[in-house]
Amino acid sequence: MTGDPLTTPTPDLGRLYGVGVGPGDPDLMTLKAVKRIAACPVVAYFCKRGTRGHARRIADAVVTAEHVEVPMVYPVTVELPPDHPDYGRQIEAFFDESAERLAVHLAAGRSVAVLNEGDPFFYGSFMHLFLRLSTRFPTEVVPGVTSMVASASLLPRPLMLRDDVLSVIPGTLDEESLLRAITGAQASVVMKLGSNLPKVRRAIAAAGLTDRAWYVERASMVEQRVMPLAEAPDSAPYFSQIVIPGDGRRAEGVYE
Repeated sequence: MTGDPLTTPTPDLGRLYGVGVGPGDPDLMTLKAVKRIAACPVVAYFCKRGTRGHARRIADAVVTAEHVEVPMVYPVTVELPPDHPDYGRQIEAFFDESAERLAVHLAAGRSVAVLNEGDPFFYGSFMHLFLRLSTRFPTEVVPGVTSMVASASLLPRPLMLRDDVLSVIPGTLDEESLLRAITGAQASVVMKLGSNLPKVRRAIAAAGLTDRAWYVERASMVEQRVMPLAEAPDSAPYFSQIVIPGDGRRAEGVYE
């Protein structure tokens, strides 16, 4: 699309879509996600400096030259720890600015599809835009296949059986909280590994669950790797997680 994308406003508001594009394999995008992206004149996505971003790569076959693309480049990723005061200040200002960039399109009547890896409401970056814009513009969330279920599908046994209760645990917790959460879980998935892998590994070992745990890296992508946690590398990329299937015990008093 040529020309100034911010001209020719219309009296109607555009609609904001948070579109889940799945964990990595473009074939795991839903039909609804493909339709919403194709129908929106504006496509937005988060990315690191110097990259197009994972979600944008997944949707490569759907985004065309007719779309106005709005890359939202993170000002900081791993340069500062999340608990650093400058990190919070910069990232919140970034989400504010990104929301206002999209608000210009929406106010002019142009619907915006925000691409999100996995599912928008499952640790998705879209949530920050949703909180800032959903009270001002009509908004719809298009669910997507999560990396959690993509990882579970690669294991030699189901993630949950019978009356297992699933716990989703962020690896960013402190080690004591990790141990408590893992110990109390029947089936669990530990997200957000990266540099948190060593403490997560120690917590799983302390809970006596190493033999049941699986390490999954880049689920559904070309480079995916799956192995028992005991054989996993010492460091992990962001797109990795540990999956601990339940043992399928029936709840007390339930007929087997």
